[in-house]
Amino acid sequence: MDVLYLLMGWLAAIVVIAGIGLAAGVRVVTQYERGVVFRLGRVRAVRDPGMRLLIPGVDKMQKISMQVVTMPVPAQEGITRDNVTVRVDAVVYFRVIDPMRALVEVQDYLFAVAQVAQTSLRSIIGKSDLDDLLSNREQLNKGLELMIDSPAVNWGVHIDRVEIKDVALPDALKRSMSRQAEAERERRARIISAEGELQASQKLAAAAANMAHAPAALQLRFLETVVQVAAEKNSTLVLPFPVELLRFLERSGRPPAQAGQPEQDKEPERSGDEQPGLTPAAVGELMAALAQPGIREALAALEQPGAPSAPPNAWEKSPDT
Repeated sequence: MDVLYLLMGWLAAIVVIAGIGLAAGVRVVTQYERGVVFRLGRVRAVRDPGMRLLIPGVDKMQKISMQVVTMPVPAQEGITRDNVTVRVDAVVYFRVIDPMRALVEVQDYLFAVAQVAQTSLRSIIGKSDLDDLLSNREQLNKGLELMIDSPAVNWGVHIDRVEIKDVALPDALKRSMSRQAEAERERRARIISAEGELQASQKLAAAAANMAHAPAALQLRFLETVVQVAAEKNSTLVLPFPVELLRFLERSGRPPAQAGQPEQDKEPERSGDEQPGLTPAAVGELMAALAQPGIREALAALEQPGAPSAPPNAWEKSPDT
């Protein structure tokens, strides 16, 4: 009986030790990971997701995430090709495509990708102009992606995307660019205003040509303007003096031409520098003539169709003036 109890004790101890060893050799690989198994220091296999058994003390497993890693690149200061100092930061999206090479070929693939991204960003800054950094970022992103992906492929890493986030400019350059943009907007505003004035002048010239053929249209326009001004409840209404009346009074104030006098003697020739018009004295006489009681009768006779010209003495001053 003692031997039987001793054997049962030894059997229980063996079962417990085997259970502990079995539990120590069980590994669980999640869906987004891959397990690289090293047996006595050599790569044995790459394990897929699920529960995996290892030989305790012989096998060793390291897990590698297959998810896309988002790595921000610190702002790098550099000088562009057109000698402008800028600070540029970016972000890199990459993932591991070969877990075994990511562990064997490089000590720390995350640190290695970060360093390559920084150096590539500085290189792309020196090869580009400021305008390209501000407006042509798609091409720069593609070039930066190729520069980072070239060494990363040997590490079992694939660069999915690289984006330039921000371009920090000096304050003096920002002020100069602001002035340039303001000047450009002012130039466009002046061009639009000039084009509007040109179109308006063309329309006004066409309207003037139409009114020249129809004097009644000019009178209607004048009456419409008077109505619009009177609608504002103004206490004073200024009416323009008709130029035709001035010309009529000027013709009426001239002495009649003598019979038999040559045509060229009726009106003396003017020199190129002399401009026709009324003198201040003539304007004073005209205003005095308009104040006479007979001005209304003369205007009424002028408005009648087919009425003869008023005699010269109709505009003479009265003895009271």
